[in-house]
Amino acid sequence: MQAPIILASSSPFRKALLERLNLPFECHAPEIEESRQAGESAGAYVCRLAEQKARAISSQFPEAVVIGSDQCALLGDQILGKPSGPENALKQLKAAQGETVIFHTGLCVMQASSAFSEIDDILCEVKFRRLSDQQLNHYLQVEQPYQCAGSFKSEEYGAVLFDHQRGDDPTALIGLPLIRLVSMLENAGITVI
Repeated sequence: MQAPIILASSSPFRKALLERLNLPFECHAPEIEESRQAGESAGAYVCRLAEQKARAISSQFPEAVVIGSDQCALLGDQILGKPSGPENALKQLKAAQGETVIFHTGLCVMQASSAFSEIDDILCEVKFRRLSDQQLNHYLQVEQPYQCAGSFKSEEYGAVLFDHQRGDDPTALIGLPLIRLVSMLENAGITVI
């Protein structure tokens, strides 16, 4: 019998992605502090948060294989977090016009009872289109991506914002890199196929 699987997230998008693997799982939202530490790189930041999310749930369910994930967007050397409102979202989207934004998705799979843990940072580059303020405001009204890194949801209407994307795993941009996740789950003893 396989260990239970828990997704340490309340994100409906991550839940929908994990459902694609046809594995039974539960979702539990971890309570962690998500502030970035001074001098922390984008990759280190998302990996630390993914691990903290997985560890918080793993401590409650030590037999479960727990999946933690977190994401941020990097524009030049500036980390774009969740904008929390329309004004900051518009600033983020205006700054990204014509630029390449690198999305870092931290992924951690952990099982406390076996001391199993794997962590990775999966990258996806997105080249943004140049759009007018009117177009950007229309996007924000339709999408309201105020809880998304970089004010951007590729799984919804956000595809209108970019010219192209580049990366090894298209699901990484949505926030749960399934290609890497499958190998991590198999390493944790979960039969995926």
